[in-house]
Amino acid sequence: MTVIVLIAAPEGLRGHLTRWMVEVNVGVFVGTPSRRIRDRLWDLLATRIGDGQAVLVEPAANEQGWTLRTAGKDRWTPVDFDGLILSARLRR
Repeated sequence: MTVIVLIAAPEGLRGHLTRWMVEVNVGVFVGTPSRRIRDRLWDLLATRIGDGQAVLVEPAANEQGWTLRTAGKDRWTPVDFDGLILSARLRR
């Protein structure tokens, strides 16, 4: 399963994602696209997110069973801590 969360996304991105995934709440998309489709969607999101934020959670062969990608103005940053992916917030 793949989950994509969009925060403050430009118009059109949410509509584009609904072609491949189901929007279960505002800005939260769930689906099972193939790896090829998932990579193409991510390339589109990463280039068009602008001042917003995008987070993609996807299956992976690791201890947790998933990994994530982020793009845009990151409020949280994924950090690999001894094989576990944790989210860190940058200090200002």
